Amino acid sequence: MPLILQRNQALEIYKETANRKWVLPTFNAENLNTIEAILSAVKNYGEKVGIEDLPIIIGITNNYSHRPQSVYYTNTRCWQIGMKLFLSDIAVLTGQDSPFSKLRVMIHLDHIQWDADKELLEWDMNLFSSIMYDASTLPLNQNIEKTTEFVEKHKSKIIIEGACDEILSENSKKNDLTSPDDAEEYYNRTGVDIVVANLGTEHRASKLELKYRADLAQSIQNRIGARLCLHGTSSVSTEKLATLFKDGICKVNIWTILERESLHALFREMIMNVGKIIGQERSGKMIKDGLLGEKTDFLSYQSIEYFTSKYRQEIVFQRM
Repeated sequence: MPLILQRNQALEIYKETANRKWVLPTFNAENLNTIEAILSAVKNYGEKVGIEDLPIIIGITNNYSHRPQSVYYTNTRCWQIGMKLFLSDIAVLTGQDSPFSKLRVMIHLDHIQWDADKELLEWDMNLFSSIMYDASTLPLNQNIEKTTEFVEKHKSKIIIEGACDEILSENSKKNDLTSPDDAEEYYNRTGVDIVVANLGTEHRASKLELKYRADLAQSIQNRIGARLCLHGTSSVSTEKLATLFKDGICKVNIWTILERESLHALFREMIMNVGKIIGQERSGKMIKDGLLGEKTDFLSYQSIEYFTSKYRQEIVFQRM
């Protein structure tokens, strides 16, 4: 199935998932391995539940200061090249000869900054399914003005999300949650399709303050309907994930947990096989230096199967 890029097609998927009481997941990616892991997981789950054309959203940030993912897509550190390769990789992986060709894949631009991403905002929006237009660095009234301008120009082409208040880094001391009044004013005045609200989740509050506020989501839903996108979903418990739909959440964004959990798996596997990766002499020295325990396999000889990217990528891929 071709990529779902037209606004009306994407809206139909949102309507379908709402009828099923599903929340659409957006998994962000900044490399090919992550994209393929996402698609493989969706395909495997679809086979398990008997739905071969499951919808999925793959997202990427651009010059977002907290994580410029298109910049990190290649070592050129050039966002234009990273973005083009991101789009190309998805196009190839969803082509007719791909094992993922039956999936309904949408492409999301995440945290696209009103100022730092001006050049990208001049690209053809028909290349994407949805965008989070982010003017949250501005005071609310200016944010609304900027977002309204973008909506009036592009809403016929693309689904538009907007953030009505600042989404902070996880180390920030400040954690002002979105008020229902602000959310309602922002939604009514801008005309966005989806509102990104600060509901207390990861990358909006310090580690000690992380707490998804279902009550607040429900209060906002009472004002604007089930039009909320939850960012920082990696910090939400499995139990609360199961109830997001009734809270008015129609879409969630996930990235941190993919990288965090796959790194743990890779780190453990590499320690256990340290001899095969760096050889007896180097691993023996690390044990003498107190950096490794004796349970690690440091007696094996080096093997190309263990110190190439294939080994590392497979562990990350499977864990993601």
